[in-house]
Amino acid sequence: MTAKIAYDEVEVGTELPAQSFPVTRDTLVRYAGASGDFNPIHWNEKFAKEVGLPDVIAHGMFTMAEAIRVVTDWTGDPGAVVEYGVRFTKPVVVPNDGRGALIEVSAKVAAKLDDHTVRVDLTATSAGQKVLGMSRAVVRLA
Repeated sequence: MTAKIAYDEVEVGTELPAQSFPVTRDTLVRYAGASGDFNPIHWNEKFAKEVGLPDVIAHGMFTMAEAIRVVTDWTGDPGAVVEYGVRFTKPVVVPNDGRGALIEVSAKVAAKLDDHTVRVDLTATSAGQKVLGMSRAVVRLA
C-alpha cells in the first residue's frame, strides 16, 4: 500500500483534516493491557494525586499514537510515516466523570523535502493546553 496523497499536489501550508480523540479511564486500562504499561498514574486516581498529579493521566505513548492518526488517515498508509517525534509538554488529564478527556489534533505540511517526502507539523491539545510540543512527522507521498 502507498500513500493516496500525491507529492506534486501538496503545498507547504496544506492543512490535514483535524480530528478529536476521546479518552476515558476504560481507554487507558485497555491501552495498559495492550502496551504492558501498568503504571498506576494511568488508572489509580488516589495514587496519581499522591504523586502530585491533578488526576489520572493518559500514557504519553498513547497520546503520541492518537496524534499521528491524523497523518496516517490523511495518507491512507501508516507505512508512509518515515519519521515521527514529539516532546511531551503537558499530561492529558482523564477525569472519572463519564466523559473523560479529549485530545484535539490539527496538522499541516510545513516543508516539502527530497524523495517525495514532506514534513508535517502537528498540534495536539487537551483541555485548552498544548500536550505535545515539537510534534513532527516526515511522510513519504506517492
